[in-house]
Amino acid sequence: MLRASFLYLSHRRGLQRFVTRQRLTASLAHRFVAGDRLDDAVQAVTKLNRRGWSASLDHLGENVSEEKAARAATDDYLAAFERIATERLNANVSVKLTQLGLDISPDLCQELLTRILQRAQQLDNFVRIDMEGSAYTQRTLDLVLAMHQRYPNCGVVLQSYLYRTVDDVARANEAKVRVRLVKGAYHEPPEVAFPKKADVDAKFAEEMQQLLLHGDYPALATHDDRLIEATKQFAHERHIPLDRFEFQMLYGIRRDLQVRLLREGYRVRIYVPYGTEWYPYLMRRLAERPANLLFLIRSMIRERRAA
Repeated sequence: MLRASFLYLSHRRGLQRFVTRQRLTASLAHRFVAGDRLDDAVQAVTKLNRRGWSASLDHLGENVSEEKAARAATDDYLAAFERIATERLNANVSVKLTQLGLDISPDLCQELLTRILQRAQQLDNFVRIDMEGSAYTQRTLDLVLAMHQRYPNCGVVLQSYLYRTVDDVARANEAKVRVRLVKGAYHEPPEVAFPKKADVDAKFAEEMQQLLLHGDYPALATHDDRLIEATKQFAHERHIPLDRFEFQMLYGIRRDLQVRLLREGYRVRIYVPYGTEWYPYLMRRLAERPANLLFLIRSMIRERRAA
């Protein structure tokens, strides 16, 4: 019930305008978001790199309805690549196609994505295309597969809660497209997605194995202890070297687990979002794990008492 409620609220623009003006919710958001500006994200990544983590930068924003906004987002990503190169950060970039104008025009989206991929390629960097709601899955995968032929420095995200994903994993593996596997954080009908967590987890485990066996440097993105242990065990049993895959986790979530995996010798990349459009992202994080809300409130109370 709480998951569905948070996902419903993530689309309420009126509530978004109200919530983003409140100091408390802004403080909560910044547990998950590096800050409003690229400078904030660069500072966060610098600290992560010093401790051994790599990162993926995400300039928050989605479903833009104006070409001007799509071009501005593109410019921000280009600036991010310049900062990564100049400051020698161990980081790549994650991009949402609806932020690049997919809802406005597929041609516009492809034009802007091409600019990003070209510059990333020139700088020997990588672009991960985020997956959004199921209405965009086919278009996203088709565009990634087409662009990958010219720009092999792009990869995609696949969501284990969709029925179709086992086939999409096989398709990506065959094309040598790098995959980040996630459970999925959007509200989807039972016609397209598994409604039960146990089924989602089982599919994640199945697809994880196919990626480790046949994929090109897969990223397993989860905070689920059981799935992480299953990944470690499978890699050990099949003698898969630790430099053939990586775990990915969200900024500000399960830092204890991030530290433990790093100490055990695994590669860990932290997804670092930044920007002012943090409301939908925050709602999806709370939907994934409503206990995050209680955790964040308790953390704030402890810090204020200590101040």
